Amino acid sequence: MIIAIDGPAGGGKSSTARAVAARLGITYLDTGAMYRAVTLKALRMGIAFDDDNSLGELMENTVITFNGAAPDTRVFMDGEEITEAVRNDEVTRNVSDYCARDVVRKALVSQQRSIASGLDVVCEGRDIGTVVFPDAQIKIFMTASVEQRAARRQKDFQDLGVKKSIEELIGEIRIRDTKDSNRSNSPLVKADDAIEMENTTMTLEQQIQFIVDLYNNSTINLNPKSTGVRTDD
Repeated sequence: MIIAIDGPAGGGKSSTARAVAARLGITYLDTGAMYRAVTLKALRMGIAFDDDNSLGELMENTVITFNGAAPDTRVFMDGEEITEAVRNDEVTRNVSDYCARDVVRKALVSQQRSIASGLDVVCEGRDIGTVVFPDAQIKIFMTASVEQRAARRQKDFQDLGVKKSIEELIGEIRIRDTKDSNRSNSPLVKADDAIEMENTTMTLEQQIQFIVDLYNNSTINLNPKSTGVRTDD
């Protein structure tokens, strides 16, 4: 069983996916951390996002692994733990440019499919249900208002000791949304058979429980054109 969670930056995908994996006792595949790891390494090496030759060589010589069960999964790159490092501000501002490159996406999609082979997996990103796992049994498209997403991102940065205003973060998120939705390779888009979860007013527990219920009742014939749970009213 594969649970694919897609959506824009700051929509709560990572927190929810980790918690769902922990609740169900299944594997959490943090695809976003994999793209962030590549971005971190490229920035450290001074490789520009459009230098495909150097990025191709980087991909051939980069090993990304995970250790531990959700919600305490740790991320390693070439043997170095980078769980916190991949969440820094510089990586966050640049990851969209690096992850849009064909040479990066092809290599990581192959790795992601290999990791998930034969497992029950929760994974989140921007093209999980459309490209990485188009046959996923459960697909969620998770979003929220830009203001709520900025507030969540602000808390993430505060936890890392970084101060940013809501206004600054709203601007950054809008730029990220534009890049992710308009890139030529695997753009951010809701899969036709995904259930939309507009979670601006949902608690984390409500989000977790909704997906857990879908998993536990996965034999229910879901309408593939359903827009799913909405909490606007």
